[in-house]
Amino acid sequence: MTIIHISAECYPIAKVGGLADVVGALPKYQNGSNIRSQVVMPFYDNAFTRENSFAPVYNSSVALGDTTYPVNILVLDEKPLDFDVFFIDIPELLFKDYVYASSDTERFLAFQIATLDWLLTWDTYPDIIHCHDHHTGLIPFMLQESYKYQSFRKTPNLLTIHNAQYQGWFSHNKVNLIPPFNFDHVGLLDWGGNINPLAAAIKCAWGVTTVSPSYMEELKQQANGLEHLLSSEHEKCVGILNGIDNHEWNPETDTFLIKNYSVKTVTTGAKANKKYLCERFNLNPKKPLFAFIGRLVYEKGSDLFPEVFKQALEHYDISILLLGSGDPETQNQLEALKPPFEGRFNAHIGYDERLSHIFYAGADFLLMPSRVEPCGLNQMYALRYGTIPIVRRIGGLKDTVTDISAEGGFGICHNNTSVPDIITAIERALILYKNQKEYKTIQTKIMEIDHSWDVSARDYINLYNSLIKLN
Repeated sequence: MTIIHISAECYPIAKVGGLADVVGALPKYQNGSNIRSQVVMPFYDNAFTRENSFAPVYNSSVALGDTTYPVNILVLDEKPLDFDVFFIDIPELLFKDYVYASSDTERFLAFQIATLDWLLTWDTYPDIIHCHDHHTGLIPFMLQESYKYQSFRKTPNLLTIHNAQYQGWFSHNKVNLIPPFNFDHVGLLDWGGNINPLAAAIKCAWGVTTVSPSYMEELKQQANGLEHLLSSEHEKCVGILNGIDNHEWNPETDTFLIKNYSVKTVTTGAKANKKYLCERFNLNPKKPLFAFIGRLVYEKGSDLFPEVFKQALEHYDISILLLGSGDPETQNQLEALKPPFEGRFNAHIGYDERLSHIFYAGADFLLMPSRVEPCGLNQMYALRYGTIPIVRRIGGLKDTVTDISAEGGFGICHNNTSVPDIITAIERALILYKNQKEYKTIQTKIMEIDHSWDVSARDYINLYNSLIKLN
């Protein structure tokens, strides 16, 4: 079985969010006897592409309306990854030092068309074309409706929705950019008066997955306008929980950490990483350390952090550390908290992969009060490293974290993304932390929870086989 994953992101090549982590791990876990899983993605001007060398395997051009762009398909000269990656190089549109921009309609449409044009030249077509999010959402439509891709009509395709909040909307004025199709079926592109790539993919894909079972159910109630569509297409929809790469995220071997550790040595290992963080950010290592890692956006509940942190630091003897960037106003408010709470609060505005690993290893608790969390990987990384997650019961957080009040529970859960709920959760975490015997028992327990991609990869393979049988 040959599987082609088509995505805008793939770790460690280009990462903006969790999409990259999924596409950078799932193919690795799918590859094996009789299965070849590969990735197709844009060729960006970033650190990875500058530090590696590439060889062309195909060159052509792509037509976007009346404009034609040169295209090269590239592969890595060496193979530092555990799976094959093909890069779509459209210099004028894709070779940028960013992944997303205001011109994404043209950029990612050209990427999708160039990918399908190249696949047309293959002697044997892939068994499965797996599309990820709206950036590849027009592929199922084009496979079904565009005249030049008719030979793909019997090739199963699958859409995975990583975040339904972003749908890739654009005006019908640009419909001519899509390769010619039967215009009687133009309604398949429309949702809410615009061309909606995510909606078109849901309508046309052979199967649709989301990145957790709870998120699939939640989308039928709240999906930024797609609720009715997902409900009506429910028979081909399924939620498959994301996993994490246990090779990449392993406290025993993680080269980013100050000190490696196992379940048996977590106390000393976590202490060493916490000591580093506290020295670097001027915090007291004897105080319980609460951390946040991620984008400062509304979906993550980060707009509440300035008030939450202020109240928590005024009432409790704790330290808080943040790693992330996003909304400028939130960033400014967080920066303003540093002087009055010097020695107890700090923030690294920006993203740092190495530092994020040390956060997971050194923090005592991880805050995730998300309003929207399709799956969430941060809580799984935290569990793997022995850091107890504090989460809102939503999406994948609900599927992966059980509150300590329940039998076998190991996390702190709350129902709403609100200042009072988060403060109460912090207070509950402090009570747990003061009982060091129970805290350490939970700490070792959570490190042994298996959230690897092994199970999820098998679920996807089973789904692929069911789609192939539809032929």
